[in-house]
Amino acid sequence: MTSELVRDEEQDTLLRVEDLAMRFPIRGRGLFARTSGYVHAVNNVSLSVRPGEVLGLVGESGCGKTTLGRCIVRSIQPTEGHLYYREEDGGVVDLAPMTNRELRPYQQKIRVIFQDPFSSLNPRMTILQIVGDPLRASGIARGSELEDRVATILRKVGLSPGHMHRYPHAFSGGERQRVNIARALIAEPRLVIADEAVSALDVSVRAQILNLLRELQEEFDLTYLFISHDMSVVESLCNRVAVMYLGKIVELAETEQLYRDPQHPYTEALLSAVPRPDPRLRGSGRRIRLSDNFPDPADPPSGCFFHTRCRYADEDRCVRERPELRAVDGEHLSACHHAERLTLTSSFGHTT
Repeated sequence: MTSELVRDEEQDTLLRVEDLAMRFPIRGRGLFARTSGYVHAVNNVSLSVRPGEVLGLVGESGCGKTTLGRCIVRSIQPTEGHLYYREEDGGVVDLAPMTNRELRPYQQKIRVIFQDPFSSLNPRMTILQIVGDPLRASGIARGSELEDRVATILRKVGLSPGHMHRYPHAFSGGERQRVNIARALIAEPRLVIADEAVSALDVSVRAQILNLLRELQEEFDLTYLFISHDMSVVESLCNRVAVMYLGKIVELAETEQLYRDPQHPYTEALLSAVPRPDPRLRGSGRRIRLSDNFPDPADPPSGCFFHTRCRYADEDRCVRERPELRAVDGEHLSACHHAERLTLTSSFGHTT
């Protein structure tokens, strides 16, 4: 299928995800086993990524945030939906139905920083080979030109170009993650998917990498989709935050507004679990403990997906009617039937 130019009414959008779904088939054992159902990893997600912003994507493990990131970068092809990408000339293309050949010009514009700095680097390749691979594979640079570009990007991420002929085992976890970042940025992308990019690092190293990401964003005019389960990290880095639960976006807002005034019970629970170092903020909100009875993505509950764990759920509406993601206060979106009438708590932005 060829790429299709489409009209996008949102002029201030780099990437628009529309009704995106990713379902994985469940099959029995045996060569001729039939499909018995599907795991709904991403369930009709729609959101926009604006140029130059850091959009956080948060949620518990298994909520579908990494799968959504993989769909956006097209390491897997979504089952349904659209990925409208705005090119530098203003044209808009749908990446979702493209073949691998059609995707090649766009793969350098959307890159990934992987989670694990230890397993994501090939131990048999030198840093020169690892970082330079995107340019070599696409035929952009070879030989001395490739070495020069690798040396330049290594300096930008705080590594010595003299280390480019070493292998990954010679580097610490933080240094390996800098190599990961260099590999993602060497082809001059516009959008970077950072999938739990600091979760495997020590706290001190984590702060260094976050500062580096901020500096690189400003220098190269980057846009980040920052996937994380760490609400504290997301608060410090992101402009807007999307909260994901069981494959669906349940809340989306500017970071300061979402942390100060959550409009979904799931977000309230996530924020209540964040430790607050300021003594004035301790005790301003009690920990909300969700049950471990996480619904089966292959058989999601009726109505609101969160009603089985929600302390505000009612039998009349929450159990029967599925809420849509809608505006509750300007650009603050929530998928909760009772968002306007609930008084949700957050210790962020409040002092005692």
